[in-house]
Amino acid sequence: MTVKNFKTLFENRYFIEDSGAFIVEKSNILDALHVIKNRDNYTLLLDMTAVDYLKKDSSKARFAVIYILRHSDFSQILMLKVYLDATLTLPSVTSLFKSANWAEREIWDQYGIQFQNHPNLKRILNHKEFIGHPLCKDYPITQGQLCTKTDDLMDEMTPLLKSKGYENFEDLMFLNLGPAHPASHGTIRNFVALEGETIVSTVSEIGYLHRGFEKSCENHTYNQIIPYTDRLNYCSAILNNIAFAHTVEGMLGVEIPQRAQYIRVIIGELSRAIDHLVCLAAMLVDMGALTNYWYLYNPRESVYTLLSKLTGARLTNSYMRIGGVSRDFYEGFEEDLRYSLKDIQKGVGDTLKLIAHNRIFHDRTQNVGIIKKDEALNRGITGPNLRACGIAYDLRVAKPYYGYDTFDFNIPIGSTGDVYDRMMVRFEEIEQSIYIIKQAMKRIPKGDIMLNNHSIALPSKQSVYTSIEGVMNQFKLIYEGVKVPSKEYYDAIEGANGELGFFIVSDGSGTPYKVKVRPPCFYAMSALPSMIEGGMIADAVLSLGSLNIIAGELDR
Repeated sequence: MTVKNFKTLFENRYFIEDSGAFIVEKSNILDALHVIKNRDNYTLLLDMTAVDYLKKDSSKARFAVIYILRHSDFSQILMLKVYLDATLTLPSVTSLFKSANWAEREIWDQYGIQFQNHPNLKRILNHKEFIGHPLCKDYPITQGQLCTKTDDLMDEMTPLLKSKGYENFEDLMFLNLGPAHPASHGTIRNFVALEGETIVSTVSEIGYLHRGFEKSCENHTYNQIIPYTDRLNYCSAILNNIAFAHTVEGMLGVEIPQRAQYIRVIIGELSRAIDHLVCLAAMLVDMGALTNYWYLYNPRESVYTLLSKLTGARLTNSYMRIGGVSRDFYEGFEEDLRYSLKDIQKGVGDTLKLIAHNRIFHDRTQNVGIIKKDEALNRGITGPNLRACGIAYDLRVAKPYYGYDTFDFNIPIGSTGDVYDRMMVRFEEIEQSIYIIKQAMKRIPKGDIMLNNHSIALPSKQSVYTSIEGVMNQFKLIYEGVKVPSKEYYDAIEGANGELGFFIVSDGSGTPYKVKVRPPCFYAMSALPSMIEGGMIADAVLSLGSLNIIAGELDR
């Protein structure tokens, strides 16, 4: 959307563009978002975050809140920015976008910004005894704060039950599903109220794994951050590497060499496949299908062996670099890859033979944990969970990168948005990823795997060992980092769980001023309570598993 077009949104109220975002007055934000959503079809609120300009440029205001929206065509992005006055208050937009609920809670938790009329403004990542707001630039990061009291979550559960007509809770049983439970798929707590075995109300609590990813990024150079991205969705670590590097390269305005692009496609799709294998295997063992678990889990070993030979690590690979990849394929890679793909296809085939026409499997998964199209969009759900609802949104097609528009592949979609659809979409996506990998291996060109740019790419070891220029180049890039132009920028790729994006604020140095990851799990998890209420406990376990929640990505 151009500045000229944007000016017409609010009856000739004029707004200016600031670092890629349009400035909106605080009093106009609800009207602005209403028009943008309903008239201009920016129907997906991807993410919200805040920026503390204390150490950058606080001439306009110290704090600003950023809204990142995607158009219904899924290719266009729009960012709005609201500068805050000293009251640090802003109207909540949860009445327009349900995805804003947890997003606003996170901003309050991390920055102390109050959202008026929010239905439940309480901490979400940090514990309830936490004092202060850790992403503020004046927060003392060495200050340790321990949690000494448990939280019964009745402050959230009680109003929920009363809204459903429950005044007397004596006939209800309250149960914690997680965080220490084998079916919780990570450190997640779901506090449920039961009538018999039927869930009548649910409250979800996250933050048990919170490790301060975004705060750590403020003290490390861009390349030093790449190993931290591995620990987001550790089931497909390389896709996290790619998403971060892709965003920084966009800020630099550079395009990596063709061979490096193909390598990213091949290894990225391999990572997507094994991520789906983990999700499907865990789900099947949750419903008692242990044989299928091993059929799907065992092929990952051959992939991990390949990744270990290629990157030096099995799980957290740190394979990407700003400007390309750390090393080229090793001799014999193609043969190992062919074996791994064959192993995956055999595991998937053996599993489908056992479940495709299995009545027990169908009864356990069909019409369970349903989420409809409009609800999924309103909650910011993307990836396989959204495609299972029947919406063919995939960034590899909607906004192609690395030549994805030249590959022949399909976008699998479901029709009901239930557990069955979410599983089957992932089974088919594994096949499509393998198909893309085979095409890419046939077409991969020879050439460089890193940019030939001394201000971005590290020099070769030969240059470092034999010339003073190489030593100086190596030293400056390691010590100072890649210098990224001062700007605010958002970009994303299609991660294994959906749109995996990064919003980065640069001050022109080799260390980012702010990094905000847009984790697809965060918004999928926020939808879980509404999906499982009215169902049975056993169904709740499968609904959670079908969303493929990875705790490292969920609460960073």
